[in-house]
Amino acid sequence: MKKFKYGILALVILLVGASATIVTNDKYFEIVKNIEIFSNVYKELNKNYVEDIDPGQLMRIGIDAMVSSLDPFTNYISESQVESYRINAQGRYEGLGILVGTVDKAVTITDVTEGGPADEAGLKVADRILSVNGVNVIGKSDEEVNQIMRGAAGTNVKMSVERPTTKKKINVSVARDQFNSPNVPVYEILDGNIAYVSLTTFTQDAAKNIKSALMKLENEAEEEFEGIILDLRDNGGGLLREAIAVSNLFVDKGKLIVSTKGKVRDRDQAYETRQDPYNTTAPLTVLINKKSASASEIVSGVMQDYDRGVLIGQRSYGKGLVQNTQEVGYNSRVKLTTSKYYIPSGRCIQSVEYENGEPVDIPDDKRSPFKTTTGRTVLDGGGVSPDIKLEEPNKSDFVKALLKEKVIFKYATSFVAQHDSIEAADQYRFKEYDKFVKFVKDSGFDFVSKSDKNLELLVKELEKTGLTSETESSITSIKNVINKDKADDFNENKEILIDLIEEEIINRYYYQKGKIRSSLNSDVEIKKAISIMRNASEYAKILGK
Repeated sequence: MKKFKYGILALVILLVGASATIVTNDKYFEIVKNIEIFSNVYKELNKNYVEDIDPGQLMRIGIDAMVSSLDPFTNYISESQVESYRINAQGRYEGLGILVGTVDKAVTITDVTEGGPADEAGLKVADRILSVNGVNVIGKSDEEVNQIMRGAAGTNVKMSVERPTTKKKINVSVARDQFNSPNVPVYEILDGNIAYVSLTTFTQDAAKNIKSALMKLENEAEEEFEGIILDLRDNGGGLLREAIAVSNLFVDKGKLIVSTKGKVRDRDQAYETRQDPYNTTAPLTVLINKKSASASEIVSGVMQDYDRGVLIGQRSYGKGLVQNTQEVGYNSRVKLTTSKYYIPSGRCIQSVEYENGEPVDIPDDKRSPFKTTTGRTVLDGGGVSPDIKLEEPNKSDFVKALLKEKVIFKYATSFVAQHDSIEAADQYRFKEYDKFVKFVKDSGFDFVSKSDKNLELLVKELEKTGLTSETESSITSIKNVINKDKADDFNENKEILIDLIEEEIINRYYYQKGKIRSSLNSDVEIKKAISIMRNASEYAKILGK
């Protein structure tokens, strides 16, 4: 028993390491005590529980519960997961260039990267994967199939897929490769002389690629830009150094961009711009939404704090935490939050409340005020609030159900089988809505609304006391009203459904680049950005100048 206790003590010393000197004696004792208790419980369960226990799985449950009590970004990464969690800072990925998901219980290719190995081999979105390297994958999970497909660049993957529109079995050999995923897929001159640049992720050379795109647009333009639109919508972040470099494109050299502060004060750092900027005078708008996170929030927050540009859209995600990954033995790792970042006004945009791993909206009256350079009030916590808030179109329960059941995805597959090509991405308009409605009805899609569920609960309660003929008649009347409302769902949601169908169809022909390009002319937020930048007095007023 003494050896066991000494082993526990040694483990504690390894865990606490150099930081043990700053831990109080009481806290140190609590660490020793609780690790010993945890170990004893684990040992007793493994030894005496009535049924056989998988020790590794039991420990994994305990570790997952421990880290999940902290924040959604602190995670344990087991040896089998290391490869899937590996982030390549260069924006270069080894693999096949596909995403997979489950559609009608089959592992299905849901996206193909343009120019990637799978694309070159002729694989298509909606192809159902039957086997990988001779291993039957029918009935396996997406993650299990991903594990089988992984391997070193230059090696081949033999795949058997079924094309759903023809029911033909296709055998292909795909070479795993390293390929670049473009972080600036679209840049255009809009409406005369407005520069538009979309940044999808802060991988290596993000700032370099933005600058290159803008310089190319400069050469196309007949005169100086009337304004620049930087689109950070749906951009989940990436490298901190690229966030600093992107900010540096629009603010002067020597400006504070972000500082990080954590438990160990010696590790706190402040980051300033080091290069001459690309442009500090052209009107600038930054588009953000609730999926703009981390590095996106640094850039948009910096532009707001220095009153350099107008933010348009919805409040951002609210991730102001810095993570580092540490080895914990046996090729396993823990990704843990080590500090928070603060932007020039002094505010931290980190959300402090979470529900099911997602940030909870924090009311403005619970957020602390800070000041921008011109004295405008900005708030901390819960993300960056745009200067001009435009509500994102709400998806009804009916639309959410169609998306969840992959009905639009399946319709697009049917559409592609009947159309060899479509117009250019920025010109295509979907004009077969009646056919879509028929497709949905013929597919057997059954939408269970909240009203359906509430009525079902009411009927169950009434059945306990007995249903009278009058009550049954009333229930039938209510059902008829609900069914009529369902029939109206297609008309009430026609506009948003057409947008979603167009997006899915265009992705099949023109990939991610086409999806973005197709929305430029009709995008409400882009139109607002152009309008604001062309109204000099309104633009200056928003920025407090």
